[in-house]
Amino acid sequence: MEQAPATIQGLSYRFGPNQPPALAELTAVIRAGAVTGLVGPDGAGKTTLIRLLAGLLLPGSGAISIFGLDTRSETTRLHRIIGYMPQKFGLYEDLSVMQNLRLYADLQGVTGSVRQQVFARLLAFTGLEPFQSRLAGRLSGGMKQKLGLACALIRKPRLLLLDEPSVGVDPVSRRELWRMVQELVNGEMAVIWSTAYLDEAEQCDEVLLLSEGRLIFAGPPRELTKRVSGRCFQIRNIAGNRRRVLANAVQRPEVQDGIVQGENVRIVLRAGAGRPELATLAAGAEARLVPVAPRFEDAFVDILGGGPGGTSVLAAAMTQVADAGPITVEAQGLTKRFGDFTAARDISFAIRRGEIFGLLGPNGAGKSTTFKMMCGLLRPTAGTGRVVGLDLQKAPGQARSRLGYMAQKFSLYGDLSARQNLEFFSGVYGLSGARQKETVTRMIDIFNLGPHLQVAARELPLGFKQRLALSCAVMHEPAVLFLDEPTSGVDPLTRREFWTHINGLVERGVTVLVTTHFMDEAEYCDRIALIYRGRLIATGSPDELKGSTANAQLPDPTLEDAFIELLRQWDNRNREEAA
Repeated sequence: MEQAPATIQGLSYRFGPNQPPALAELTAVIRAGAVTGLVGPDGAGKTTLIRLLAGLLLPGSGAISIFGLDTRSETTRLHRIIGYMPQKFGLYEDLSVMQNLRLYADLQGVTGSVRQQVFARLLAFTGLEPFQSRLAGRLSGGMKQKLGLACALIRKPRLLLLDEPSVGVDPVSRRELWRMVQELVNGEMAVIWSTAYLDEAEQCDEVLLLSEGRLIFAGPPRELTKRVSGRCFQIRNIAGNRRRVLANAVQRPEVQDGIVQGENVRIVLRAGAGRPELATLAAGAEARLVPVAPRFEDAFVDILGGGPGGTSVLAAAMTQVADAGPITVEAQGLTKRFGDFTAARDISFAIRRGEIFGLLGPNGAGKSTTFKMMCGLLRPTAGTGRVVGLDLQKAPGQARSRLGYMAQKFSLYGDLSARQNLEFFSGVYGLSGARQKETVTRMIDIFNLGPHLQVAARELPLGFKQRLALSCAVMHEPAVLFLDEPTSGVDPLTRREFWTHINGLVERGVTVLVTTHFMDEAEYCDRIALIYRGRLIATGSPDELKGSTANAQLPDPTLEDAFIELLRQWDNRNREEAA
């Protein structure tokens, strides 16, 4: 009888004798020829499980067998049949693409003519052939992940472990990564793909859903999705404020979960509950409740007990923004050149007070460059940026005092504790004395940071890192909030919590500029600017962008479909003009 790729029996693991279990009594079988998705909230134990499967950690109790090999006693043989791609980019950024491949080939003992064949195959497979001499640190997010995958495949593994390979990767690159992995899977090979993107999990053959270290579901994703059949609806034809309609809806006892989808609001009802009365939601006389197909994400949130609700304690503690003017953020002809390379070219937009404006684009498109110019972190080569009427170059101190900034990568001080970061940033923003103490205490309470106050910021779980970063960005009650991929890598429950706060702040008059690779959360934006190859190529509401790309083959495109189609159309136009 053939050995299963991985058999897990009664697995438990603790990081210390007095620590709660990271994994508890977990039993599962991973089958060959399949992609198994590993999902769960932050801190559920996903990364711990992958490291145990890779033999990097040893079980506290129970056992793991990889193709019949015990992970405790046969690690050398085990590492010859496993490919592992860690959650954080694990390659050497000061080495080139080819130098990283050579290093991993040396570590795996791949030499001679086989080595050159492997390099040629992997460079062609990942599309990295033209970039062999580029330093890994200068690759885009998607290209970094492709290089990480290539290094994991130097010696073709029988079990491939991918720990959130698509975090921070744009929709085009995500689809390419998914296609590449699917091409690898065969009757002998198995893949475990840990992900925070539940649309990816929905495409997996099977999923393992963890919560607080325990396995609460194992099986095909469609089996979990069935639990919310007949309970998913869209509120359409909303006449009022859709964010307010969402907040009203998720407070209703009948509603388990809700999100904004463009001009509509999607809700999931509790099991056995009747439909809510639309009149109670302030959705307008023309609003309709329309049944829609359930998604895996709906079932994921449902089995975990529902979303966080619609009331933001953070927003409730903030004062109303009253003096920002009708246009609070403005870019005029922003251009940034690095030597001969133009990262952003002639970008202009204006954002109204109390609006959520999204900057979208593939990795390397120029959106982060644009974002940093608007924050005053990069000086433009040409053009101007203004925040609440203040020129970022002429009055940078005044402008920055009116904005809050949450960086793409965790930008707080990792060696300082959570409390020390709060105290430091509150001082930077001019808070002192009783007001500083009161503000820090309020942020600790709002974001439930109490148990983590003495923990070094770099050691915090990802969800709490993001909460700490957001609290540091808003403690001075800014009129404008700049969020650069604020929920990258966090689970859907934490994303909903963040957007509850963001929606609440917008109701208080705060203006939000946000970048994201999660197309579902881009639906919250009032308007979107799509940046590609350094240019702004499309603007509009989410529904306008989707409508502009609808066709006979795809009559009801998702925002991700629209994103990819708009890039394709732009490339086609430029090829035709160049011909």
